[in-house]
Amino acid sequence: MIDKNYVLGLVDGEGSFNVRVNRNRRRVRVELKFSLKLRHQDKKILDELCTFFGCGNVYIQRDKRKNHSLCYRYEVQNKKHITECIIPFFEKNPPKIPSRKRDFMLFKEITEELKKETIDLQRIEQLKKAMHWGLAVYGKTVCAVGTPSNPGKG
Repeated sequence: MIDKNYVLGLVDGEGSFNVRVNRNRRRVRVELKFSLKLRHQDKKILDELCTFFGCGNVYIQRDKRKNHSLCYRYEVQNKKHITECIIPFFEKNPPKIPSRKRDFMLFKEITEELKKETIDLQRIEQLKKAMHWGLAVYGKTVCAVGTPSNPGKG
């Protein structure tokens, strides 16, 4: 069984707090996701994360790029699970790496915005842009595996 310190080290190294603003023709949806990806040999650890947090699922993630192996991804997208399990854990046990800690704080702030009666989408977009500061230096944003981070650029 894994403990909180092991989980913190794992999340510091491999975890991700993500927000996606999905603009549909009828409405805008803000999607939250906490995830962690490991090679297929380490899937058992992701299964243990499901047990540790009491929520989430493990999915296979096939990557067809050269020199990439089969991976599995632990993922929590359910807003109730994020607000009742993931956020309270990281409030009590914040990530140690400054960039991960910063992403968590922004993720938490966006989650709080979503609880309000009137959602300030502009504020959410602003907070989202501040996440993953390592990529911003290169003019990139977080995107799905296999899709270009800067469409149209070389």
